[in-house]
Amino acid sequence: MNIRKILFFILILLLLPFGLRVWSGDFGRANSLYTDIKANRVGDVLTVLIYEASNASSQAETKTEKNGSYSTEGGPGIGSLDFIPLFGASGEHSNSYDGKGENLRQQSLRAKMSVTVISVKDNGDLVVKGSRTVGISKDKETMTLTGVVRQKDIKPDNSVDSYLIADAEINYTGRGATNNASRPGLIARFFNWLF
Repeated sequence: MNIRKILFFILILLLLPFGLRVWSGDFGRANSLYTDIKANRVGDVLTVLIYEASNASSQAETKTEKNGSYSTEGGPGIGSLDFIPLFGASGEHSNSYDGKGENLRQQSLRAKMSVTVISVKDNGDLVVKGSRTVGISKDKETMTLTGVVRQKDIKPDNSVDSYLIADAEINYTGRGATNNASRPGLIARFFNWLF
């Protein structure tokens, strides 16, 4: 009799975690010892490793040249007007243009932030959105990110590289004294807008 009670008690202890997960509604979503913890449903958090670098350059060169010359000559007058020399003239003109232009742009952004899954598409892709604000000495730097992540691109540590995010929109803005000091003044901005 005692052995049956002990076995029954052991069985209850073994089934207790299973019953608690079913009761809490977390059954089927639990993490096992053999699977990785990855974002896969609305509300899950995903870490994004932002490594963005862009380089663009363009060059333009235009060169034109045009030359021309003309001349007219004369000699002594003829007939009764031989004391008046004939008219003589010469001229030359040239036009040249040499223009060069070059545009070089480089941008780089490295950061790490977490985003939240806001919806799951029919094909299983995750729509993510998140923001991160850091304040230092009354300066605020805000970074926002939205995009679509394929579940197969998520690493085992629940992170994804930013270049694997489709329709990614990454904004990095700053507010505060440092940002204001780097902006041109009101008059300079007016003349930049005017010209």
